[in-house]
Amino acid sequence: MTKIAVLGGGQIGEALISGLVASGYEPADIVVTNRRAERSEELASSYGVSTTSDNLAAVDGADYVFACVKPYAIVSLLEEVSGSLGVDTTVISLAAGVTLEAMEVAAGEGVPVVRVMPNTPMLVGKGMCAAAAGESVEAEQLDGVVKLLEAVGEVVVVQEKDMDAVTALSGSSPAYYFLVTEALIDAGVQLGLTRDVAEKLAATSAAGAGKMLAESGRDAGTLRANVTSPGGTTAAALRELEESGIRGAFFRAAQACADRSAELG
Repeated sequence: MTKIAVLGGGQIGEALISGLVASGYEPADIVVTNRRAERSEELASSYGVSTTSDNLAAVDGADYVFACVKPYAIVSLLEEVSGSLGVDTTVISLAAGVTLEAMEVAAGEGVPVVRVMPNTPMLVGKGMCAAAAGESVEAEQLDGVVKLLEAVGEVVVVQEKDMDAVTALSGSSPAYYFLVTEALIDAGVQLGLTRDVAEKLAATSAAGAGKMLAESGRDAGTLRANVTSPGGTTAAALRELEESGIRGAFFRAAQACADRSAELG
């Protein structure tokens, strides 16, 4: 039996709960905290998990504690529950920017802490999580964290020094793809399509392209080349994008994102 505490029943917390329950973890072994009684009732009704507004009660005896609150609240939350944590309880933060050092100090000496950068596709079971382990985390504990996170998508283990780059490449990047799709929809409307047709064409193409990237075994460059006939329509569009500086824009965007992540830390 693995006892899991999820501190914070917002979107990310609910996505984690949903994935765990769908993967076969017993709802009775999962306790979720939330400040609003109506939200707690909703989570209990939807997933069968236990709920409470008492963070200390939730972490008591837990094997894994997921902190699913906003970055500004992480340290105070860990300080609040630190008296109930020990070397056998692995704490996992899903908040951007907060360093392992800061969390280890707040959680208490010897408490194993893992820093995770998730992204919003975990809401549909297609998340990409990157995990960095603190000094007190044993290999078996890290393996356990990875297994739990695989309930909502894929997981990579990285060094903490890479977390700002991870934020730029996966944590924030769904917004980039949404923006590109939004721009394509507007372009379709400008070309005379109705908005609903433009949305269907752009969104379905984005989903299909993502699936090809994930499952075809081919890299992005090869997949792009396979769509680009010499002198054809795609080549004409790609030339315009390149001349407009799309690669440079993404370089700068990723750098800005990583820099901001570092500032938050």
